[in-house]
Amino acid sequence: MTRTTEIAEVPGQRGRSAGEVLLWSRDVVVPALRAAVDQLPASMRDIAAYHLGWRDAQGRVDSADGGKTLRPALVLLAARAAGGDVANALPAAVAVELVHNFSLLHDDVMDGDETRRHRPTAWTVFGANAAVLAGDALQTLALEVLATSGHPALLDQVRVLNAAVLDLLDGQSADLAFEDRTDVVLAECVAMAEYKTGALLGGCCALGALAAGADPDRVRHLRGFGARLGLAFQLVDDLLGIWGDPEVTGKPVFSDLQNRKKSLPVVAALSSHTAAARELDALYRSDEVLTETDLARAAELIDVAGGRRWARTKADEQLSLAAEHLRVAGAEPVAAAELMELAKLVTRRDR
Repeated sequence: MTRTTEIAEVPGQRGRSAGEVLLWSRDVVVPALRAAVDQLPASMRDIAAYHLGWRDAQGRVDSADGGKTLRPALVLLAARAAGGDVANALPAAVAVELVHNFSLLHDDVMDGDETRRHRPTAWTVFGANAAVLAGDALQTLALEVLATSGHPALLDQVRVLNAAVLDLLDGQSADLAFEDRTDVVLAECVAMAEYKTGALLGGCCALGALAAGADPDRVRHLRGFGARLGLAFQLVDDLLGIWGDPEVTGKPVFSDLQNRKKSLPVVAALSSHTAAARELDALYRSDEVLTETDLARAAELIDVAGGRRWARTKADEQLSLAAEHLRVAGAEPVAAAELMELAKLVTRRDR
């Protein structure tokens, strides 16, 4: 057990549960997020409002699932962990949620996903081109929110956010390239996940620390906490993409396998040099549309070849590394406890 976990269990310093933190984050961030989105031109505002669950396809007020606001919660808690005021971190929290949703709008188009958050994806409702433009608008808006915040660390925050977005794009590019390759190795798949998911979660924590005026060393370790958590998050997300309950994930069963994605458990299984790996490789190379029976068999083969176990173990390892970064950062105890509660929540979604 790391010292961070011990801090999180000190009586009187446990803070709120992960669920309570996410509700608090939503209450703090969503009004400012709505105000920001309202600045967009109507053509893109309507699509963003649909994607965020605020409107239905006809533009009527709705209250659909708009996401957990995990990333804004990390910004706000990182600011507290560094001894800062949450109010100073609010623009950065809004900015990261805008960036996250920009990436989702684009991901759904690129992956051809037809369901997100239990509703048809924006591109299936408004068209792929319109959804891409709405995503572009959200990314631009994120920078506008930061640029008008007036925070003393504004330039550093913009650089951190831009760097995270570039890494995210690099990771997504690699993920797409893997679909056409048969020689993907595990190390480059892990690196892809660190860029695609870890960079933005690390950026969230760095932005919160900068909002609190933290010194570079503390910023670095809080960023490290988020980055390790991000890789753990992606590992669990990949497990859910194969074995997740559609009622929970909002996506069809075996969705990643249907797209023949080279996700982390898949590549770990393919790298095992087992009979199961060879059969899985043959399924992935097949030119035929995978049937429900094929998809179920692929999931079984990944399990037999050790991909599921490897991903679960790796996620637990990343959680421990994240906790160590939090300890070294000297985070304020209650905020550290709440960050760990969030970390445990997102790394145990498959259980």
